[in-house]
Amino acid sequence: MTARPFLPAGLIKRIAWGRHSLRASVLAYLAVLLIIPLLVILRDGLQEGLTGFWQTISQPVAWHALTLTLWTSAVMVIINTVMGTLTAYVLVRYEFAGKALLNAIVDLPLAIPTLVTGVMLVILYGPQQALGGWLDHTLGWRIIFAPPGIILALLFITFPLVVRAVQPVLLNLDREQEYAAATLGAGPWTIFRRVTLPALALPMSSGALLSFARAIGEFGAIIIVAGNIPLYTQTAAVFVFGEVESENRAGASAMSIIMVAIALGLILGVEWLQQRQERKSVA
Repeated sequence: MTARPFLPAGLIKRIAWGRHSLRASVLAYLAVLLIIPLLVILRDGLQEGLTGFWQTISQPVAWHALTLTLWTSAVMVIINTVMGTLTAYVLVRYEFAGKALLNAIVDLPLAIPTLVTGVMLVILYGPQQALGGWLDHTLGWRIIFAPPGIILALLFITFPLVVRAVQPVLLNLDREQEYAAATLGAGPWTIFRRVTLPALALPMSSGALLSFARAIGEFGAIIIVAGNIPLYTQTAAVFVFGEVESENRAGASAMSIIMVAIALGLILGVEWLQQRQERKSVA
């Protein structure tokens, strides 16, 4: 047993004072930056009580904006969870020319403004462009100013979240079980499905929840790609923007409460999954 070093009483008091000061500074910063704004939104959104809050949310325009946000985000999550996991697998398990460049490009959606994302998609899939016009006139697929444009924008923006959630786990994954399965005659697909994929379930879920939470509040790319068409392409974030422009603080705050509640629930789910993954790795 190592003896604790002797510290003068004055030094102990200074350490304790510094610890309490640091804690108070962090709590004050979080209160000003996060807690007080959230309380203001709660006050405005609930100023007419739960009845008024529900009446605001249940209006056809608001309800459609919320459901559109949820189902487009859900479709995006399904696609990105699959493709993000496969991308992480390729980056970890294979060597090929341009791998370092591809690994850097994966993070690009996190670095560029989402407005730029919207502009890129409009230039590529706009009805006046070659590809967008061909899809519209030949296949009847309208991308821009339609829900598919929302899904495309969300796919682009949230793609790195799944890849970066799965990739570190793959890097640290013990491959002894994969080798053992191969010696027993299992094929590559069977090994991936029965051995590798179960080990990736928690990071995949974390990346999916983070993607969903990120998609709930996306505004910049959506306003460019989908516009602001009520009952068609108006998402929850765009609805809040419209209510603010109309000086309807109660309506904007009510929708904001729903969005914050959903995002907070998803983030808590991610935190629970990460703690479970840490306990599993220690065990």
